[in-house]
Amino acid sequence: MIPILEKMSGFYNSYVLGILTVGYILGELGHYLIGVTSKQTAIELDYGDHACQQNSSLFNRDELPTQCSAVGNESTCHALDFNGTGYCEWNYNGLGIDYQILAGPTFILIFTIAGVFMGFAADKYNRVKMLTACTVVFGIAIILQGTVKEYWQLVLLRMVMAAGESGCNPLATGIMSDIFPEDKRALVMAIFNWGIYGGYGIAFPVGRYITKANFWNLGWRVCYLGAGVLAVIVAALTGTTLREPERKSIGEVDRQTASGKPISLWQVIKNPAMIMLMIAASIRHCGGMTFAYNADLYYNTYFPDVDLGWWLFGVTIGIGSVGVVVGGIVSDKIVAKMGIRSRAFVLAVSQLIATLPAFGSVYFDPLWAMITLGLSYFFAEMWFGIVFAIVVEIVPLRVRSSTIGVFLFVMNNIGGNLPILVDPVAKVLGYRGSIMIFYAGFYGISSILFFITCFLLEGKPEPARQESSVESPSKIHPEAVLNARHMHGHDNSVFSVDESTLPAANGRPTQLPQHLQMSSGNGYDKSQTTPARQNGAESSRL
Repeated sequence: MIPILEKMSGFYNSYVLGILTVGYILGELGHYLIGVTSKQTAIELDYGDHACQQNSSLFNRDELPTQCSAVGNESTCHALDFNGTGYCEWNYNGLGIDYQILAGPTFILIFTIAGVFMGFAADKYNRVKMLTACTVVFGIAIILQGTVKEYWQLVLLRMVMAAGESGCNPLATGIMSDIFPEDKRALVMAIFNWGIYGGYGIAFPVGRYITKANFWNLGWRVCYLGAGVLAVIVAALTGTTLREPERKSIGEVDRQTASGKPISLWQVIKNPAMIMLMIAASIRHCGGMTFAYNADLYYNTYFPDVDLGWWLFGVTIGIGSVGVVVGGIVSDKIVAKMGIRSRAFVLAVSQLIATLPAFGSVYFDPLWAMITLGLSYFFAEMWFGIVFAIVVEIVPLRVRSSTIGVFLFVMNNIGGNLPILVDPVAKVLGYRGSIMIFYAGFYGISSILFFITCFLLEGKPEPARQESSVESPSKIHPEAVLNARHMHGHDNSVFSVDESTLPAANGRPTQLPQHLQMSSGNGYDKSQTTPARQNGAESSRL
């Protein structure tokens, strides 16, 4: 680490969070730019659907006798005029199955597969060096996207970008969970994962206004060139100023089954609570991805005479970021009262409240659409950081990053690929109806699933009981410990000094059952050789 940072060690954790978040923002900016520049990109690279579109700003949409978007053929489109002046054009609109494949599956396919490998690697190798390499890869890929001449080149480079960006979340999450305490974890995860919405929000003004400025006659290409260069700079800062933190356990230290074997990745993944959490997160992710890939194109289609670029930027960056922080704070504050279950409860309530305003954002005219979008965003964007706070708190240290990789694989494959159905459904129900289903409708479905997840997670831990009320370990099924206390986060009360032993009926101390003792990954029981004071100090560090 650079010497000057040693002198600023008090701010080091915040600096790490800042660098990781900025890198994530730039990666997501490259990811979501295609949703804003797609029309201009399609015109140059010849892909997607043609449609009749308003091409004149001389008239307001309400003044026109026939809306361009209501016309379905080229000849009628060119024939439309108002007071002798044509106001429609027949051209690429940036939509169609080519666009949906470019925006979703081509990115998600590589992102999810590579993310699993990144998660496994993060559990074994230097995460800072890996994150630096990943940032360089996606930064260069974004730069090259600004130079493409063919559609297939853009598809290929988005795959390369996805491979690089796939390491950001599992690697950065592992780093942050090792340097921040439990009482700040949901807030920290929320701030970092806000990078998704930060990149998405910044894409609106960057994709719209820089493209219109047409610097050096490069149009939309400048957006990608600039974002890629900034990503490479952040990669350099990551590699030269960040250090690999000591790996720490969260909750129980490498929990084991009663047979003495460490809990495996499969045992974590197949747990009902984890399965339900992945399904709920996948459905919620689909809602977010549907809006992210279609927001700019949707508002340009229905309100071509209204410039909503800065409105969308303000709502996503301003109101969305406030919602992210509030969600993290609320989740952190009540988790001590309700246990890990409280985080899922916050998720269920926030997504339920966000659902109705989400419908309004694609139903009303521009003013009320933006008002309801802001209200929806405030509650909807609480979800991502809280979800991953739950994951890191219920997963043993040895499989933490690999679990995150698998979680992202499932969530992105379901939530990231379902929006491809927007196009075929739009051809039946209309573009607006399709967006309502896959955006606002899926918010509501995710709320129900998060609520169900609440009942599969533990509430606030109860005080330790007498040995007579605890079942003998010898009578417990090999996986009973995992399933009985399957989804518990920090349970430091289990390892306090006064609970190293329990008083027996005859007054002599009795050893705690094995499944309530601290143990290392190899089954060695620290409580047998470590003084009680040291054991208590160790538990307070977790």
